[in-house]
Amino acid sequence: MSAEATVEDLTPVLGAYLDNNRINQVRRAYYYAEQAHEGQMRKSGDRYITHPLAVAGILANLKLDHQSLMAAMLHDVIEDTGIPKDALSEQFGDDVAELVDGVSKLTQIEFRTRAEAQAENFQKMTLAMARDIRVILVKLADRLHNMRTLGPMPYEKRLRIATETLDIYAPIAHRLGMHSICTELEDLGFSSLYPMRSKYIAKALDKLRGSHREIIEDIRGKLEEKLKERGLPGKIMGREKHLNSIYNKMKFKHKSFHEIMDVYAFRIITETEDDCYRILGVVHSLYKPLPGRFKDYIAMPKANGYQSLHTTLFGMHVNIEIQIRTEEMEHIANNGIAAHWMYKNEESGVTTINQARVDKWVKGLMEIQERADDSMEFIEHVKVDLFPDEVYVFTPKGRIMELPGGATPVDFAYAIHTDIGNAAVACRINRNLASLSQPLQSGQTVEIITAPGARPNPAWLSFVVTGKARSSIRHALKTRERAESLELGRTLLKRSLKGFGAKLSDISEAQRQLVVNHNQVNSFDDLVSDIGLGNRMAYLVARQLVSGGEAMEEGPANLENTGDGKAGPVTIRGTEGLLVKFASCCKPIPGDPVVGVMDSGNGMVIHSDTCSKLPEDDEGRARLTHLKWAKDITDEFSVELRVELERQRGVIAEVANAVAMADGNIERIGVEEQNAKFGVVSLVVHVNGRRHLARVMRRVRNIRAVTQINRVRH
Repeated sequence: MSAEATVEDLTPVLGAYLDNNRINQVRRAYYYAEQAHEGQMRKSGDRYITHPLAVAGILANLKLDHQSLMAAMLHDVIEDTGIPKDALSEQFGDDVAELVDGVSKLTQIEFRTRAEAQAENFQKMTLAMARDIRVILVKLADRLHNMRTLGPMPYEKRLRIATETLDIYAPIAHRLGMHSICTELEDLGFSSLYPMRSKYIAKALDKLRGSHREIIEDIRGKLEEKLKERGLPGKIMGREKHLNSIYNKMKFKHKSFHEIMDVYAFRIITETEDDCYRILGVVHSLYKPLPGRFKDYIAMPKANGYQSLHTTLFGMHVNIEIQIRTEEMEHIANNGIAAHWMYKNEESGVTTINQARVDKWVKGLMEIQERADDSMEFIEHVKVDLFPDEVYVFTPKGRIMELPGGATPVDFAYAIHTDIGNAAVACRINRNLASLSQPLQSGQTVEIITAPGARPNPAWLSFVVTGKARSSIRHALKTRERAESLELGRTLLKRSLKGFGAKLSDISEAQRQLVVNHNQVNSFDDLVSDIGLGNRMAYLVARQLVSGGEAMEEGPANLENTGDGKAGPVTIRGTEGLLVKFASCCKPIPGDPVVGVMDSGNGMVIHSDTCSKLPEDDEGRARLTHLKWAKDITDEFSVELRVELERQRGVIAEVANAVAMADGNIERIGVEEQNAKFGVVSLVVHVNGRRHLARVMRRVRNIRAVTQINRVRH
C-alpha cells in the first residue's frame, strides 16, 4: 500500500470533525515529515513515517484538534532529522512548533532507575504539561504506539520502557481521565514485564468467559427487560476486566483469581443525567444493593472529571457491579482531558469542569515545584497527587474540596490557601472541635481556625499527605529557621566582637568579604546563619573579622581568651523558637544560672550551669556561651520535683491540689518507690521561673505528710 493511501486512510476519521482546510494542514505536516524521515527505518523493518502516522491516528480517534495531529506527524523531526524549531515555525506556525519542541524535550527524558535523574525529568515533564497540556497527549499517544510495537526491541530496553510506562505514563493518563489509553498502557506494560503471568491470566480469563456466558446473558436479559418495561433508554454493555488490574488485585489485595472474577460487571449508557438516577432505581428494584457500595460520582466527580453512578448488587448468587452514565460521561471517562477538544465549540458544562480540574492540578504541581528545594522532594510530593484515593469534604460555605485519602484538616487548610495552612491553630469538624491530625472522612464539613502570627508546626510533617501541604510546611520552616539562625548568629557574633572591643557596624564590607571567601560560603548572611545553627564558632569568626586577615590560619589555640568577661552575657527569653532548646537533662528555668552549648546544625541548647552533662575541661568550658534571662518572661518551663511523703489516703490528691493552688500545672505525676509507710512521688510541673517554683515548693512542703521536697537535676 502506498504512503499516500495511508495518510488518506485518516481522512474519513478527520472528516467527521475537522473542515477541509484543517485536514489539508494535517496532510501537509505528513508529507513534510515523510520527506524529513526519508531513508529511516524502525526496528520492525517498517519505514519510520509509519510511527508518526500511527500516533496521529490514535489522536484522531480521540478527535483531537488539527494542531495536535500536525505535532504528532512532526514529533520526531527535531530530534531525528536535525531540522530546527524555527523552520517548523515558518512552515506550520508557532503553536505547532512549540508542541513539537515540547514533545521532543519529553522524548529526551529517560526515566532511569536512578531516582535522582527520574525526579529531575519528572519536573521537566510537569513544566511541559503546564505550558500546553496537548504536549503530554501527543507524548502519551507516542508511548502507546511504541508499547504496541515493542516486540523487536532488545530485552533491556523493553524492560526499561515498560517499567517507565507503568510508573509514569499510565498514572498520568489516569490522572488526566484517559481511561482507555491508561488501561491499554497498563496491560501492554504488564505483558512486557511479566509475559508468563500475562499469558496465564489471559488464558484463565478466556476459559472463564466461556463458562460464564449463560449467566451474563441471563442478567443482561433481565436488565434490558426491566428498562423496556419502564420506557427508559439504555444501552447495556458487559465490562472487561483488564489483565493488569486483575494481577494487582491478586498481588496487593491477596485475592484469588476466582474471587476477583466472581463479580459480573455491566455498564449502562443512557441519555440524560436524570435517566441515570431513574435506571439506578430500576436496578435496585431488580436485585438487592450491597450496603456501603453505592458511589455517586455524578454529584461529586472524581479529580480527573470522571462521572458515573456505581452500585454493587447481589443477585443469582453472585455480585453484579453496575456503572450508569450518559454518552458524554462515557466519552469523558474513556478520553478524559482529550474529550475537551471535541466539545470545544459547543457549550458543554461537563467538559469545562473537566478542563478546570486538570488546569487546577497542573497549577498545583507548578506551586509545589516552586517550593520544593530539589527534584527528589518534588517527586515525593507529586507521587501522592498522582495516585489519589479521594475524600470529599465541604467548606463551611458548602464548597466541595477533594483531597487524597488519609488527608487531615492541615491538608484541607493548605488546599484552601497556603496562608490559611500556615496560620492554622485548630479546626472544627461538623461544628465540633477536633484534632488537626485526624484523617478526614467524605461528607464532613471542615472549618479551620487561624490565629495571626501562628506558624506551622514541624510535627505536622508526620501526618500530612498532600504534596502542597508538605512542601508549604517545609518551605515555611526553612524560612523560619533561616530567620531565627540569622538572629541568633548575629547576637552571638556581636557579643564576641564586643569582647574584642569592636562593633559589627565598624567592620568594613571588604573585611566581611575576605572572611566570607576564607570560609567558603556564599554570603555574610550564610556565615552568620551558620553561627546560629552551631556549625561555626562566633568567637573564631569575630577574631577573623577584627584581625584583618592575619588570624585566618590560626586554629583555636588561645580559646580561653574569648573575651567573655568583657562581652557580657547574651539575654534569652525562652521564646526564641526552633534554634534555642532547653536541655531535658537539667530542665533550666528563668532565674537559674544558665549557659548555652552550640549543637552542630541545631542551634543552641541551654543548660543549667551546674549540669553534669557540661564539659569539665578548660577548652570545653571556653566554648560555652554565658546567658542571662530577660526580665519579663511569661512562658512556662517544666521542672522535675522529688517529693518524699508518709503514705496516707488521698495524699497524692493533696499534693496535686497544692501545686494547683500555687498556679502550677502538673505535666506528669508518678509514684516511684514505696513501702508500707513511706513513698517517693516524682512530679513534673510547669512554672514560669524560680520565684514561681519556690511558691509551688513551699505549698507542697506545708502538707503534713510531706517529709522532703527537692528539685531534680540530672
